[in-house]
Amino acid sequence: MRRFPASASTLAHSANRVVVRRCRVCEWQDNRIETWDADPDCPWCHGPTVATPLQNLSTETSTPAQKNPHAAALGRLGGLKGGRARAEMLSAKQRRDIAVRAARARWRKR
Repeated sequence: MRRFPASASTLAHSANRVVVRRCRVCEWQDNRIETWDADPDCPWCHGPTVATPLQNLSTETSTPAQKNPHAAALGRLGGLKGGRARAEMLSAKQRRDIAVRAARARWRKR
């Protein structure tokens, strides 16, 4: 499976932000990437901290759109049929050739 880098829409779902976290009691200060609802204590004195946003990582301020349940059900239905239907259409020699190519590709990685 191919993995792609995180896009702006992926970061919008996580709702992270870059903040400067300062302790109200001691002189501790640190830059952090955290979620909007985070409110950690100071690691030195365990006192309350204040967050000052530096930069918003999310490009959208609204909640992410929900998936259409009907479209998801249709996609799942096709996914359940796909491999089995393809295997039934292939001859034994074609299935063997595909399996041999897959095994060689796996061994090439080692």
